[in-house]
Amino acid sequence: MRDTGSHAEVARTITAVMPEKSNSVRDSFAAEQRLRHLTERTKGKVLTETLSGRHIEIAWPDLGITVTAELDGRNPELADALWESLPYRSLQGHALVAGEHLYHAAPIPSLLHLPASTRIPDRREAPNGTVFCSALQHLGIKYGTLTEPMPASPVGQIRQEDIPGLLEAGQAVWDSVYSTKKPILAEVRKAGEEGGHRIPHLTAANPDAKRLIHDVYTATERAWLTAPPELADLHEGLIPSGAGSFETVLPTLLFVNGETRPLGYATYGGLVRAAVQGMPMDSLRHMARLLVGIPAEFLGYCGLEQLWSFTQRFLDCLDQIDRDDFLSVVGQLALYINCLGGWNLHLYPWETGDHLRRLRPDATVRPS
Repeated sequence: MRDTGSHAEVARTITAVMPEKSNSVRDSFAAEQRLRHLTERTKGKVLTETLSGRHIEIAWPDLGITVTAELDGRNPELADALWESLPYRSLQGHALVAGEHLYHAAPIPSLLHLPASTRIPDRREAPNGTVFCSALQHLGIKYGTLTEPMPASPVGQIRQEDIPGLLEAGQAVWDSVYSTKKPILAEVRKAGEEGGHRIPHLTAANPDAKRLIHDVYTATERAWLTAPPELADLHEGLIPSGAGSFETVLPTLLFVNGETRPLGYATYGGLVRAAVQGMPMDSLRHMARLLVGIPAEFLGYCGLEQLWSFTQRFLDCLDQIDRDDFLSVVGQLALYINCLGGWNLHLYPWETGDHLRRLRPDATVRPS
């Protein structure tokens, strides 16, 4: 992973932390700890001075829409991580319970743990066009009314003249996720520069962990922009294990979605944060064994056999890896599982419940 800072002092700090490596999640974790102290010591002045005026473009080539956002100095560590990850592409998703909000999985392992210095207590009150980075490894954009009152970490703002295009993109993505199922890809790049794409490949010293990381990276790269075959088959009703009572498919799809999302968001994201925050290794190993095996085995039964295989390999080498390798393995697995979660949300047949609509508080329920 590259340095998260964008100026000389931060670069020197990171180099001092771990000069011999540059592409390992463990290096960035160590550097970011130092960077955090540096930011606190200088009251954020060093980083924020370099952020104002940095612009990113978020494009949806299939829609012919591009919007520009300024990284405006809020949450400089998150903004730096985003800036240094560019360019990338991702499957564009849409909020399904929160309202008019776009989000996609960002290939940025450090989003799982980087602190937010500026928090909006209730994102419903944020201006339309606010760009957020999330510990769920998401880049999000509010484009209209939200209903979920949750805190959020802003990093920038879409320029006002691009809001109509953002609204158009929001409606098109909703149609894609809810009904048409035609994937829409987002491309995020530095303004005025070429697009592109890459998935971070983390490193480990332990040979088994190193091989596992490489295989997870390869699987993630293959699935990032194209629906994974095992999920595509599952949503077509091809379930070799026979999962689904009385040959039903929808309950299996529901359970797979319900297990995959928390496995990535809460379990692996939580393990990353616990490791960065100093949880003892014995406790980390114990928590990993308690949390990852049962859901992964169930998902393997439902058709995600590769995920279950990766999980078994992780558990098999758990006693032989140190904190650095642990961070690399769980960081790479988190990205892979969050990728699967994004495709689950896109492929799920949400229109199945189109006849069900929320009742307003003053509505009366008619007897059937």
